[in-house]
Amino acid sequence: MDVLPLVALVAGSAAIAGAARRTPVAAPLLLVTVGLGAAYVPGVPDYTLDPHIVLPLILPPLLYTAAVDSSYLDLRANIRPVALLSVGYVLFATLAVGWFAHLLVPDLPLTAALVLGAVVAPPDAVAATAIARKLGLPSRITTILQGESLVNDATAITAFKVALAAAVGEGATWAGGIAEFALASVGGIGIGLVLMVPLHWLRTHLTEPLLQNTLSLLIPFVAYALAEQAGASGVLAVVVVALYVGHHAWQVDFATRLQEAAVWKMVAFVLESAVFALIGLQLPFVLKGLGEYGVGESLAYALGVFVAVVAARFIWVFPATFLPRALFPKIREREPDTDFRAPLIVGWAGMRGVVSLAIAFSIPLTVHDDRPFPGRNLVLFLTFTTVIGTLVVQGLTLPPLIRLLKVSGRDRQAETLAEAQAQSEASAAAEQLLDELLADERNALPPPLAERLRTVMERRRNAVWERLGTVNEVTGESADDTYRRLSGEMIAAERAVFVDLRNRRSIDDEMLRTLLRRLDLEEAAAYREEGTD
Repeated sequence: MDVLPLVALVAGSAAIAGAARRTPVAAPLLLVTVGLGAAYVPGVPDYTLDPHIVLPLILPPLLYTAAVDSSYLDLRANIRPVALLSVGYVLFATLAVGWFAHLLVPDLPLTAALVLGAVVAPPDAVAATAIARKLGLPSRITTILQGESLVNDATAITAFKVALAAAVGEGATWAGGIAEFALASVGGIGIGLVLMVPLHWLRTHLTEPLLQNTLSLLIPFVAYALAEQAGASGVLAVVVVALYVGHHAWQVDFATRLQEAAVWKMVAFVLESAVFALIGLQLPFVLKGLGEYGVGESLAYALGVFVAVVAARFIWVFPATFLPRALFPKIREREPDTDFRAPLIVGWAGMRGVVSLAIAFSIPLTVHDDRPFPGRNLVLFLTFTTVIGTLVVQGLTLPPLIRLLKVSGRDRQAETLAEAQAQSEASAAAEQLLDELLADERNALPPPLAERLRTVMERRRNAVWERLGTVNEVTGESADDTYRRLSGEMIAAERAVFVDLRNRRSIDDEMLRTLLRRLDLEEAAAYREEGTD
């Protein structure tokens, strides 16, 4: 691909994703829709989705940033529903959808139909979790959707390899398939466990933030490549390493954490935007290859497969939610009660994404005896329509469904109270340590500087409590909001003076950058990080 079309793709998709933040429509849905329309605009280049690029170069960083931002403790607490969805459901959907497609489409061999089933089995929860955060879904549902998306790709890719081996005539057996699945899963987890400690040790012992962040960018590719080279699951290796790194991120110095957060947020934004735009742009390639299948006939098959994919998820989710609770008292004691609304939301949040398309495009053109792969073009078309159908139909209707069900979202007041209590405990420990340090003559400070340490500590202690306090009747701001606004205005005034001094050549540009960075750090300290959609 030429440089200019690539730049146009990244810039255009980023602009659309940015515009989506100002609309009620989630960015993935708007990107796919615009991509569908742009595919037939004159002058738009042909963008072919290459599985040799998507799987090893785009999937690892997306998995890494999602896993690093996930909570290891929350995932461990919800391991049962996550495992049932990411492993059990994917295998069930592979068999159920594959068998249905075999019955629906004349002359489609069962092996080729199972390839289709494996391709469309894994939901891509990027869109679902984006909507969940935007609407403030309960954290447990969001955790389950995130956990499913981290692992289900590994299950689907392994199931695809087994089904593909049978379809091309390589003599795959049930025993061989189980052995390959065990090797992929155990090997991927094992390689991740082997890599996670030395990679994190290296992060904590590098002294330059730039080197640490360079290593951070390389970690997902290293873990994925080593695991795949060993015949194991690169997906699971990346997830294991990322969960460990994210859980121990506090051990890395502050400069690295600040840079790393900014870098990965940008990487994830660019990749996710480009990936969803690419999905829509594949329409011409998919339609061009239909060949002997008519449009009406193909659309009928597409509707049938779409319904089968949606139905299979509900058929699995509801029993997987309630049967274990009914059969095992310990599960009822350990996990919170739930009603039909949570599994209904999880079931409807089964949107497919770019991984399904990338796997489908990797299907070979021929089988072992050089005959054409049976129904390959139709499998590509059905994969594309399933991805588009789930993203558009389920993606657009998920928000109103959540509102209709009146699911209790996150309790912001309770979260702020917990934050304030945690900060109060931490400030008390810091205050006690400060008294001990100042009592040592080696730490003697002039009274104004010692008082400044106490003031800064007290400011951190009170800031969260102030968000729970009364609101200014004139401005509608809390005391904390007003403090941050006034602090920002004072810093802006100082910044303007520094720039004016540089323009008058009283200071040079290097000194200006030093002074501005100091102000930037102070401004960042004054403003708490706000959540993003």
